[in-house]
Amino acid sequence: MKTNQVHSALFGVAVGDALGVPVEFKSREFLIRFPVVDMQEYGSHHQPKGTWSDDSSLTFCLSDSLCKRYDLNDIANKFLKWKKYASWTARGQVFDIGIATREAIYRIAQGEDPVLCGGFDEEDNGNGSLMRILPLAFYLKGEEDISIIYQKVKEVSSITHAHFRSVFACFVYIVYTLELLKAKNKFEAYNQTKITLEDFIDNKDFNKKELQLFDRILKTNINELEEDKIHSGGYVVHSLEASLWCLLNSNTYEETVLKAVNLGSDTDTTAAITGGLAGLLYGYESIPEEWINVLARKNDITKLCDRLSEKYEIHN
Repeated sequence: MKTNQVHSALFGVAVGDALGVPVEFKSREFLIRFPVVDMQEYGSHHQPKGTWSDDSSLTFCLSDSLCKRYDLNDIANKFLKWKKYASWTARGQVFDIGIATREAIYRIAQGEDPVLCGGFDEEDNGNGSLMRILPLAFYLKGEEDISIIYQKVKEVSSITHAHFRSVFACFVYIVYTLELLKAKNKFEAYNQTKITLEDFIDNKDFNKKELQLFDRILKTNINELEEDKIHSGGYVVHSLEASLWCLLNSNTYEETVLKAVNLGSDTDTTAAITGGLAGLLYGYESIPEEWINVLARKNDITKLCDRLSEKYEIHN
């Protein structure tokens, strides 16, 4: 099978997600005693081995839509079909969905404008748009105008999460992903991301208190923090920090995603967000074959990757 950056990223998301599903909600203390070292089955959601959750489902919905064109209504309708008809689920069942995403999909079903469906309140800053945003990087790969990149990220995040904090977290993640797509090493990509974002912020009148929430990523080196300073619940800023921390403090795909899972709490989402970056960084071949082989709907994911690659001419 011929693979490229799309396969690396999307399988990276799904494998990380599936590793985390059986131990979602387990504490860090529990996982220190009983660490995840391989694919497990049943556990928190009583799912067979290799089952991925809403993180991958919504990532695949976005990918599927982008295979045709950039169309916010189509993306939103793909999310609705997933919730209503279990399309792009691992095994024909929606077993995990965030509150903000559920509420946004209800508004989509009412026919509201997609960019107005996501929550705008401070409490609407779960990681539900960050966990699915990665495929947008392939659509934006050739875009050099950072303002357009921000606008597109804002639109796609806002379908379920419209608060500035969620949008900006997705923006940081996508800018970093775009640097990795240029085949930079992870630290070069991180440093360039900080420079790019600093320049972008300088010309904007963004809320300074909101921007300060990203200081640990943008004003310091997130990788230099001790593990006990890294949080792994469902809050979007913590998920972004955890994904970068795991990536920058590991040397293989396997080490990266297991580090993410074993942080505990929102294990599937932390590992999905982290796994997409790690897959991109280390390549499809770096993902343990036995993990890919047990993945639900492996062939469907491969076909989706092939279509997305063809659409955006990604062949390497």
